[in-house]
Amino acid sequence: MTIGNKTISPTVILLGFHILRIPFFLLILILYIFTILGNATVAALVLSSHSLQQPMFFFLGHLSLCDITLTITIVPVLLHGVLRGPVNLSVAACITQFQIFFAGVASECFLLGVMSIDRYVAICSPLQYSAIMRKELSFELVTLCWILGYFFALNVTILISRLTFCGPNVIDHFFCDLLPILQLSCSDTSAVKLAQLFLASVTGVFTVMSIIVTYIYILATVFRIPSTTGRQKALSTCSSHLAVVATFLGSLLGLYVLPSSGNTLTANKLLSLLYTVVTPLFNPIIYNLRNWEIRAALKKIIWRSKLKDFDF
Repeated sequence: MTIGNKTISPTVILLGFHILRIPFFLLILILYIFTILGNATVAALVLSSHSLQQPMFFFLGHLSLCDITLTITIVPVLLHGVLRGPVNLSVAACITQFQIFFAGVASECFLLGVMSIDRYVAICSPLQYSAIMRKELSFELVTLCWILGYFFALNVTILISRLTFCGPNVIDHFFCDLLPILQLSCSDTSAVKLAQLFLASVTGVFTVMSIIVTYIYILATVFRIPSTTGRQKALSTCSSHLAVVATFLGSLLGLYVLPSSGNTLTANKLLSLLYTVVTPLFNPIIYNLRNWEIRAALKKIIWRSKLKDFDF
């Protein structure tokens, strides 16, 4: 189909990665398997264990669901491209992948902000924590994070779907990110860029400001704790959260907020790997392997499973 002298392409070709295909495929496959297993284990533990029915673990369970969403949206296409070469997607499939990706990233940002507020209440007002962070409020906050994430993504996706896409239809990336999609359009993309900038700014400002403000109060409270053990426990919990935030938001900042730093296409793809593959893998490790309650719940389930096998 043509408009004027421009041809509308019904498909998009993702080039992905071209080097060391078999070793790279095996590496990504291993990371993918461990990411799904780790995050699914955390989500299942939070859902099934009575000892983990606290707001902090409720938020961690939904963070794991966010990571699973990001991973299963991006990595299977990446693996196919690494093993078989360039991937052909319809324009609709490409836009859908971006929609789910954007929604997952935005929801995770909001969740990280909410989790910092939860840590603030737990450390600065421990006696009122149960009264403030009620189960109903935790559910409402998580629901709001998901709704806002998908609402923000839907707004950008609707604007993208109104564009006309023309050849060439090749994207030198391993998934359908926003800027590569817009480069395929022969329409005016200024409205999409403006909407994305505004919504990303709202998401980023909320996340960063909530973390900065709450952690100023948290650190002030922690350093007033007379017990060294109590101080170390509080700092350990906070450092886990900050490690995830720094990795996730740092890679997003380097890729989207500072594009003028001269990153090559390869560097952009590697940064994208960081928050689509690496961060979802390390989230359950950083948060949960250091948490004795998560470890205890996991050991309890394993022990019960062994007892059932023995009885059988």
